[in-house]
Amino acid sequence: MAKEQWRSGLGFVLAAAGSAVGLGNLWGFAYRASQGGGGAFLLLYLLIVLVVCLPVLVAEMVLGRSTGSSPLLAPVNAGGRPWQPMGWLFVLAASGILAFYAVLMGWTGATLVQTLSQGLPRDIDAAEAFFAGLSGGRSALIGQLLSLAVTGAVVAAGVRGGIERLSRWGLPLLFVLLIGLAIWAAGLDGAAEGYRTFLLRWDSAELTNLTTIRNAFTQAFFSIGTGIGCILAYSAYLDREARLPREAVAVVGMDTAVGIVAGMVTFPVVMSFGLQEVISGSTLGTIFIALPTGLASLGAAGQLVAVLFFSLALIAALTSAVSLLEVPVACLMEQLSWSRSRAVWVSTALIFVAGLPAATSMAVLGWMDSFFGGLLLILGGLLLALLLGWVVPGRFRKDLSESSTPLLQQRLLLVMLRWVSPPVVATGLVISVVDLLKG
Repeated sequence: MAKEQWRSGLGFVLAAAGSAVGLGNLWGFAYRASQGGGGAFLLLYLLIVLVVCLPVLVAEMVLGRSTGSSPLLAPVNAGGRPWQPMGWLFVLAASGILAFYAVLMGWTGATLVQTLSQGLPRDIDAAEAFFAGLSGGRSALIGQLLSLAVTGAVVAAGVRGGIERLSRWGLPLLFVLLIGLAIWAAGLDGAAEGYRTFLLRWDSAELTNLTTIRNAFTQAFFSIGTGIGCILAYSAYLDREARLPREAVAVVGMDTAVGIVAGMVTFPVVMSFGLQEVISGSTLGTIFIALPTGLASLGAAGQLVAVLFFSLALIAALTSAVSLLEVPVACLMEQLSWSRSRAVWVSTALIFVAGLPAATSMAVLGWMDSFFGGLLLILGGLLLALLLGWVVPGRFRKDLSESSTPLLQQRLLLVMLRWVSPPVVATGLVISVVDLLKG
């Protein structure tokens, strides 16, 4: 069977950006910024993204392209048998994230259908009642199942016919919707206060707050998506001509822009409708309770904005879910020589079962988010930096040289990958573990 490839470099960039741009940008960023002192969180987040995540993302791309292997076998092909656990970590992290992510995706789809068919809740009590019914029981399971089925259908259609096609229309549409909503939100009465309170508020003490640091690391790694094998799986289908540092900058830039612009949508709404307590208490409350309640006061215009927002969220969720599913699918195809279709539906069924506890328990969903979407991502990033920076740096240099990456860029990235990323990521991992155990 001939190995699949992207139709173009743009297709890869859009798919990789789609992998990075997800629900974590649209409400995780807003929630963590509100918890972590606004400007201090934003500064830490940007530093981690540029100094740590960017070189690690390039390393993950190099590992995928240079080996041409699935996330399970790429570490072994590069570093030998001792690196096999890293491959299993990728599979576990991607599958674990998708298991609870499909639940959130189901909630998003259900909220969109509810808004289209019955309108927005009359008040916050009605919104809370709807969310209580949404987040448990049969409706949660149906939403989870449908989300995984749609995700599976896209991945089963292949790299070009499914993943790249979705990314080519999904990402531009996502940006158009988001920019339109940001322009609308800027005209609300509380817009300036929202920006000042959540995004621009400065408290230097937050720079040493363990929770703020953990939130910045979690948001950076979860948002960019490095450390779970998604970008590695996509890079295995990439040709030798693409300049990986340029592609990585494009992915990081798109992802960060979406997070910041999403905050420029969320915070004006929260301030305009007096919903500060909801956003500071729960990320889920922000999206499924605060936004619908605030928008309901605008009548038909509010309903239209809600439909656009939840359509945007659903597109973002799908592009990320597709990349997560590609990790176990690529591994089964390579390891067992299965067809793509068989690998997709077996993986989908297993992930559905793994996600059942998250669909029936908010506490379990929160734990899975912290463990799979936090700790394992950061650990994966650390292992990538060590493997490509110290164990096989020659592979890193050779791959970049063959794609005509300037020598100065190569040296700078390798210095960051060896001397900056490992200690910073290790510190972030320790802080995350300590803060979670304390919590």
